[in-house]
Amino acid sequence: MTIPLVVGVDGSEASLEAVDWAADEAVRHGVPLHLPHAAAGDREASDVIGAASERVGKSAPTVRLSSEVLHEDAASALVGQGRNAFALVLGSRGLGDLAGMLLGSVSLAVAAHADCPVVVVRGGVEHRGRRFGNVVVGVEDGEGSGTAVGFAFREAHVRRCRLVGVHAWSVPVGSPGPPGLSGYAIQALRRPPAQVLAEALRDPAERYQDVPVSSEAVEGPARRALLEAAAGADLLVVGARRRHGHIGLQLGLVNHAVLHHAPCPIAVVPRI
Repeated sequence: MTIPLVVGVDGSEASLEAVDWAADEAVRHGVPLHLPHAAAGDREASDVIGAASERVGKSAPTVRLSSEVLHEDAASALVGQGRNAFALVLGSRGLGDLAGMLLGSVSLAVAAHADCPVVVVRGGVEHRGRRFGNVVVGVEDGEGSGTAVGFAFREAHVRRCRLVGVHAWSVPVGSPGPPGLSGYAIQALRRPPAQVLAEALRDPAERYQDVPVSSEAVEGPARRALLEAAAGADLLVVGARRRHGHIGLQLGLVNHAVLHHAPCPIAVVPRI
C-alpha cells in the first residue's frame, strides 16, 4: 500500500493553496492524498473537509483521496500523521494566526517535529506553479545534505526541470592563511566550494541522468544565498539535523530564515 501525501486543512485560504499544491504533487508522484483536519469540536469540520475535497476533485480528479477529522491540537495531529506519510504539506498561515505573522505557529511547530519531509507552501501563484523550471537545494559541507539533495533531485525529475545546488561559504574573521590570498583562495586551502558541490551532487546526478544540473558557490551567508536563488525557483529544499537525545529537528538560523521569508514553497527534509 502506497503511503499518502498528507496536507493539513483548516479552512484558511493558505491551507486551500496548500491543497492545490499537494494535489499537483500527488499527481506527479502517483501517490494518494490524505486530508486531515484537526478540530477542537465538531464545529464545521465537515464543511472544511468538504471544501478541500471538492477543490481536489476539480483540479486532480484521478487522485485517490481520503480525509479524517482529528480531535486534538493541530500540531500534534499533523506530526502524528507524518509518521506514515510521503510528505506533509502545510499552508504558511492558519486561521488562528495573526495577519502580520510571516509563518504560522502550527507550520513552524510541525516543521520542527515531523519525521518526514515538510513542505510549507509559500509565495504567489507564479512560484506555486512551474513557471521557473528550477528546484533549488541548499548544499552544506560534509554528508549532512544527502537526504535533502536526493529529495530535490526526485522533485526535479518528476517536474522535468533543472536542479540548482547552492553552497554558501565564508572565511571566518581572523582565519589564518598565507598573506595576499583572497577569501576564496583561503577557503580553497580547506575544501574548495566547487568540490563540496560536485561531491554532493555526483551520486544523485548519476541516478537521475535526465535532470539538468547547475551549481552555485556563493560567498556570504547561506540564508541570503538561498533566498536569492529561491526568487527564481518553484521549490526550495533544505536539510535539517535531528536533535541528539531529543524528539524533533534542529531548525537553525538558516532554516528559520527561509521558512519565514522564502518566496516559493519550501521543503524541510530530515537527515537520515
